[in-house]
Amino acid sequence: MKYIIPLAAIVLLAAACNSKATEKKNLPLQQEIIPVKLAPVSGDSGHHGLTVSGLLSTENEARLSFKIGGIIENIVVKEGQFVKQGQLLATLKSTEIAAQLQQVNLSVEKAQRDYQRAANLYKDSVATLEQLQNAKTGVDIAKQNLQQVAFNKQYANIYAPNDGFIVKKMGNVGELAAAGAPILFMSAVSTNSKWILKAGISDREWATIKQGDNATVTIDAFPGKTFNGIVSKKALAADAASGSFQIEVQVNPIGVQPAIGMFAKASIAGTVASNGFSIPYEALLEANGKTGFVFVTNDQKTVTRVTVAISSITNNTVYVAEGLQGYNYVVIAGSPYLSDNATIQVTK
Repeated sequence: MKYIIPLAAIVLLAAACNSKATEKKNLPLQQEIIPVKLAPVSGDSGHHGLTVSGLLSTENEARLSFKIGGIIENIVVKEGQFVKQGQLLATLKSTEIAAQLQQVNLSVEKAQRDYQRAANLYKDSVATLEQLQNAKTGVDIAKQNLQQVAFNKQYANIYAPNDGFIVKKMGNVGELAAAGAPILFMSAVSTNSKWILKAGISDREWATIKQGDNATVTIDAFPGKTFNGIVSKKALAADAASGSFQIEVQVNPIGVQPAIGMFAKASIAGTVASNGFSIPYEALLEANGKTGFVFVTNDQKTVTRVTVAISSITNNTVYVAEGLQGYNYVVIAGSPYLSDNATIQVTK
């Protein structure tokens, strides 16, 4: 027996199916709930260390220059070369200064002749006392000019003021050197030289240390060894180029002979109390320098991704200066699966 289904019934059936499919499509997707573990955000006020890095140099540094301008005739040292105190380092072409010296010598001779002539005329009552005195003044001025030029000639050469190393050359043979313009940068080294580590820090880090704080220093060239240090200088103004504040850590490298430019790190035991927060190291999702990211929550149902300013990290604890104000908990497990405003379920 054949059954004939009316066309109207087919249309009604299709409409009902489409309606159910549409209703299913319009149902909201259930947000995934991610299991996490939380830790409380703890306020922290105390003394926290600071780790800095930089290059070693000596306390006595000099930017050597010519007193007068001229053409550089010779630079007899190279960068990195060790030099002894009093050693000739660079010279100017002497043609111009020699001509000046000859000129003032002739001026002195003429002034002396004029004075002798005036003295003879004064004896014969032909010249006045004023003329004699003026001639004597002329001699004195000429001699002073000779002394000045002779002094300049002496400083047309550069000599090493101490034993040390040539760190950098800032001029080359044949260049015109301006008076006082640095030509060589030298770092003095002797048995009494003090080695220092220079580093730039932020204003917040600057506020957590003071001059005289102790430090532990490691030098990459001497693995496995640590050296005592102390914060010897703390800048009172930011560097115009970098915006950071420079500090100097005086290092006592007992038993080794460091070289200028070696890379070193210093862990400074800060003695200035600072206010902030402490959280477990596991809460730190990622970090870039002194900036990090964590997930936080107050209601333990949704999380928020926030940026934090890291003060220091010690003993699996992260000390945070800013970024956690107003938050009660941080996520310490499950963070890789989270996104901002994700729904969570707290597990133990």
